[in-house]
Amino acid sequence: MIKVSVSDNLIKVKGHAKYNNYGSDIVCASTSSIIYTTINGILNINDNAIKVTDNNELIIEVISNDEITKKLIANMLILLEELVRQYPKNIKICKGE
Repeated sequence: MIKVSVSDNLIKVKGHAKYNNYGSDIVCASTSSIIYTTINGILNINDNAIKVTDNNELIIEVISNDEITKKLIANMLILLEELVRQYPKNIKICKGE
């Protein structure tokens, strides 16, 4: 299962959806697409707005609370919540952790 932990200015993403095999998993692909599109969009507008670390766990630290960054992060979370509705056994969002 993919676990997305959301707290004040920190978003952590870890795990594998296990919907299908590695390389063929539509839930993992969708999650990655949503997250990396958001990251790239934010960094193209303001490369100091977020700090991204991607080791075993993807960590997005929101540094700038400007309106565009807030809206792009909010949009990302809405899209991830839609994935949770469609694939509740494969992705989970935990808020306030």
